[in-house]
Amino acid sequence: MPVYVYEVIATGEVFEHLQRLAEPRLTVHPVSGEPVRRLVTAPNLTLNHSDGANRTKLGADNLARHGFTRYEKAGGGRYVKTAGDPAAPREIQR
Repeated sequence: MPVYVYEVIATGEVFEHLQRLAEPRLTVHPVSGEPVRRLVTAPNLTLNHSDGANRTKLGADNLARHGFTRYEKAGGGRYVKTAGDPAAPREIQR
């Protein structure tokens, strides 16, 4: 269940309220009964993004296992294969 942030319109008091997605938004403070409005806030997500995770996901073995080929810019419109399918071309000319 998400935590929504509300503000009491008259006083500016900000509070959080845990509620189901299917529930209607609050129109009054649950304790005082004063009118409230829901604030738009950034989502609070826990993600698996770290340097170590990215190195593993973008590693040569993992790319090849999933059928991807990685090319890196070599200059002059050339891209050189650094990982992936052995049958893929070693170099791409743009």
